[in-house]
Parts: sequence; structure tokens; C-alpha cells
Amino acid sequence: MCELNQRNKETAIAFWGALDQASETPADIQSFLADDLRWDGFAPFVDTRTAADYVATFVTPFYSAFDQIHRETHIVMGGVSDGRADGETDGRHWVGGTGYLHAKQIRDLGVIPARNMPLRLRWGEFLEFDEAGKITRIQTIIDVIDWLEQINLSPLPKPTGAAHIYPAPTGCDGCLTNEQDAEQSDKLRDYARDFIFGGLNGFDQSDLKSMGMADYFHSNLKWYGPGGIGACLSFKEFEDLHQRPWLIAFPDRIVGDLDNLIAEGTFVGASSMPGVTLTHTGPYLGHSATQARCGVNGIDFWREENGRFVENWVFVDMVRLFAQMGIDLLERVKHMAGN
Repeated sequence: MCELNQRNKETAIAFWGALDQASETPADIQSFLADDLRWDGFAPFVDTRTAADYVATFVTPFYSAFDQIHRETHIVMGGVSDGRADGETDGRHWVGGTGYLHAKQIRDLGVIPARNMPLRLRWGEFLEFDEAGKITRIQTIIDVIDWLEQINLSPLPKPTGAAHIYPAPTGCDGCLTNEQDAEQSDKLRDYARDFIFGGLNGFDQSDLKSMGMADYFHSNLKWYGPGGIGACLSFKEFEDLHQRPWLIAFPDRIVGDLDNLIAEGTFVGASSMPGVTLTHTGPYLGHSATQARCGVNGIDFWREENGRFVENWVFVDMVRLFAQMGIDLLERVKHMAGN
């Protein structure tokens, strides 16, 4: 297992390097991919089910919209997934990564206009590998709302948390290129399962304390939330600025089977498209309840220290979430941009 994980992480790093040159040599990435690659992407792009469609639908239009992309990688981790709510190990091999894409946008991309300014686009991605080392599934979120905030075209209210805070782990130790202790990783994965399926799913739809989050999060938690929400720089801020408003809006939210849940060293990662289901029964980010039933596409990374999570990097596909409520955020952007 360790040898496969090391090989997969090396392949993921090489794949991301090839992606950053994709506007010049798109064919180079095909060698990493299974022909029937499944890509679960982010709005406004549509999901694809072959490698050729992934390149044509996402890679070529996205990467050709920028002059040159420099990838800043904060976290690289891998492992065998254990994301099923019933506790059955799914046994699939995944690698997750996150950081920034630094670039200037030189062409309009859908309704997002090109601006002559440096951008830092938050990216989060998980890659599933088969036994032969081919990538069979990719789950990607680029934080579109944070991107729009940078160019003053956000369709959502100003975030209550701090905007544009998405740093590398405090110790700059998130790129786990070396083999990690397997026993430590397994224990952390079990802890993460208890946190997600026991703690988060324990909400009684009334009292935040019913989830026992203080047993999992350090009081000095750094929660790096997505565009539209912002960062919360303590556990109290996390409760006040994110968790309470979120659960007022979506009190019945539940985490179901996750497409992946992995742990390596002191890091945990998960992604699912979707992984959380909920009903919009309260106000959220300036929008009244719609009673819409929604699925949330999300990516998370956590760092553990001395038995508590001290950092959490969070992606939510806000555009797709609001679309399920009947709210077209990108149509707003189109009008704001004068198109």
C-alpha cells in the first residue's frame, strides 16, 4: 500500500506540472489518464466522462484563458479511502492537493471577464488511481467566488469572515512527498470518521454544542473558508461567522457517503460530489429560504496537532449550490460586468 501511495503522489505531482503547460501541450496530460476518466468539476463547467471530453471541456478553455500559470502547492497527501458512512472501507486509492494558481487572465472565460491584474486562484483537487497508476477520476474545485471577489464582481454579499486568506500549513509541511507513519495515519483517519459521522452528524438542529466540535477543533482554530464566507481565525469565529449561519439556513444538513476520506501523517482530506445533503429552510448570505433540497459539492483538508484539528482548508462550489436554490449567480456577474 505504501509503495502504491508513494507512486501515486509522484504521479499526481507530475500530472499537475503537465496541466500547467496544458495550453501549449494539451496532449501531454493524456498519458496520465484512463480513457474513461470521470471528471467531477465546478460550475460553470459541466462534468465529463472521458479523458478526451475532460481536455476539450475544461483543460483547453480554462488554461488558454491565462497567460502563464504558476502553481503554488500547499498540500499533497494520499491514502486508501474510508469514506462510507456505514464504516465499510471502500479501499480506493486517492491523492489530494491544494494551493494557489498564480496567473493573469487574458481571455474572458464564460461571463468572467479578463482583467489586467494578478490573480491567486484557490484550487483543490482529488485524483483516484487504479492499480496500474492511471488516473480514473478527478474531482476539482476552483474557488470561483473568491476569484470574482478579487476582480470586484462578486455576486454575493461581502463575506463576514476575512477575505482572501488561504495560506500553506503553519509549519509549511503539507507536501507529504516522503512516506508517513502508517499507524499514525490510520488512527487519524479513524478520528476524522468520528468527527464527521459522529460529531457533525450529531447536530440536534438547535444547539451547536450538540455536535461536540470543541472536542475536535482547537480553540485557536484557523478555518480557511471559501469565497462568500471568508476565513475564521478562532473556534469562536468559526461558530459565530460560519457554523451558526450555515445551520440556521440548513439545519437538516447531513454528511453521507463521501467519495473519499484519506489521512496521511497529520493531514486529513476528503472530497465528494456531493457529500452533504440539506434543505434551504433559513436565510443565507442575503437570500431568503427557498425550501430547495440541495447537494453540496465540497473539498476539505484538515491538519491535526496534539489531538485537535488546528487548521481547515475548505472549498464549496457556491455557484452550483445556489443554482439548486434557483439562484443564478453567474447571471448576476454577467449583468455586473455590463454584458
